[in-house]
Amino acid sequence: MSARAQPPKPPARPGRVSLWRYVKLFRRDLLSAQPAKLYRAWMAEFKTPFFRSYLVNQPELVDLVLKRRPRDFPKSNRVSEGLRPLLGNSVFLTNGAEWERQRRIIDPAFEGGRLREAFPAISAAAEAAVARLGAEAQGGPVEIEAQTSFAAADVIFRTLFSIPIEDRMARQVFEEFKTYQRSQPVVNLAAFFRLPKWCPRPFSHRTRRSADVIRGLIRDLADTRAKALANGTAPNDLATKIMTTKDPITGQRFSTPEMVDQVAIFFFAWHETSASALSWALYLMATHPDYQEKVAREGAALGPQAGFEELRRLRVTRDVFRETLRLYPPVPMMVREAAQAEVFRGRDVAPGSQVVLSPWHLHRHTRLWDNPDGFDPERWHSENAKHCQRAAFILFSAGPRVCTGAGFAMLEGVLLLARLCAAYEFKPVEEQVPQPVAHLTVRSKKGIWLKLRDRGV
Repeated sequence: MSARAQPPKPPARPGRVSLWRYVKLFRRDLLSAQPAKLYRAWMAEFKTPFFRSYLVNQPELVDLVLKRRPRDFPKSNRVSEGLRPLLGNSVFLTNGAEWERQRRIIDPAFEGGRLREAFPAISAAAEAAVARLGAEAQGGPVEIEAQTSFAAADVIFRTLFSIPIEDRMARQVFEEFKTYQRSQPVVNLAAFFRLPKWCPRPFSHRTRRSADVIRGLIRDLADTRAKALANGTAPNDLATKIMTTKDPITGQRFSTPEMVDQVAIFFFAWHETSASALSWALYLMATHPDYQEKVAREGAALGPQAGFEELRRLRVTRDVFRETLRLYPPVPMMVREAAQAEVFRGRDVAPGSQVVLSPWHLHRHTRLWDNPDGFDPERWHSENAKHCQRAAFILFSAGPRVCTGAGFAMLEGVLLLARLCAAYEFKPVEEQVPQPVAHLTVRSKKGIWLKLRDRGV
């Protein structure tokens, strides 16, 4: 890799701070609220008067929590506090028997040949993204996060409900979700101070209203699909598959309220992560023109009419996208809770303690990766990266709770990146270097601005 500036990274928190200062920093941006030592520590303990938290970077401990004994480390209810208004009782938040029942219904929709079946919809969304970006590029630099958010939403609605983002209902959901993002901090105060169930949660009126509107719109989509299923006119997409799948144990399907919960998490997790990853990938292409040209050539060779089997040609594009996900994992931290007493690295971990798994720190850990802060797609062919991919690359989580839609996310990201780079040359706006911050996902504090030139392909 030629010598160049390192990809932007948030500043680390300087030294110790009070609990109240930490809460304020955490709500503003959880990445810059953390000390620099987390990039080299195997474990760190954080104490508050209300709970203790252990961030674990040691691969053996990560493996224990996610793969070997996941039932002993359920998802933390503290984190779910801030997401309940929108996500309800979705698979993203549940634990135990309820989570297992939900996965038994959802997982079949993503198995077998579903990627191949969804490819035409994702390809159509990619072509639509190319056309929209061309219209936006006429007036100077483009804020690329807004474009990738639109494209990611288009993919979701085409694959879930067979409707493009231009559909009125889809557009309404997208616009309301942007409002929800702006109104809801990454962590609700109830995550720090455990409140009894009867106590009202401190959500703003704007947050509750946006969540209610989004859920109402999704309910209308689910009701419309239920009628189409009853009439035998429903398309064979993900919504149809999920709504018609029975739990093999109970024989029950999702009710409409349950379907609303699940669609909300698809939009939250799938849309947000895809939009974040693609925007950072395009920025890295703008600052690494040598790789951008390689990706552009692969995308141009693929052609707009390419079939699913031809995606194997996108070898460099796949390495570039994987490296983007290493540097800018869309979901920077995951939180589990110790269900029983544990001992981590000689320290007693009490029941109820929070166990934090941080892809952000794990993917840049100085004791695991070569050149951890550098952009180097070729690393994925090295022995170091192959080892780290097994032990320290948890982008989509791991074990039983691994993301169901991981394959869809990779297909979408690689295809859109190749198509966009084939159509346009991206260049950075020198005076506007993006600053990564973590809200719902890793985004740029003031957006990602890029200059575009039509390649004429």
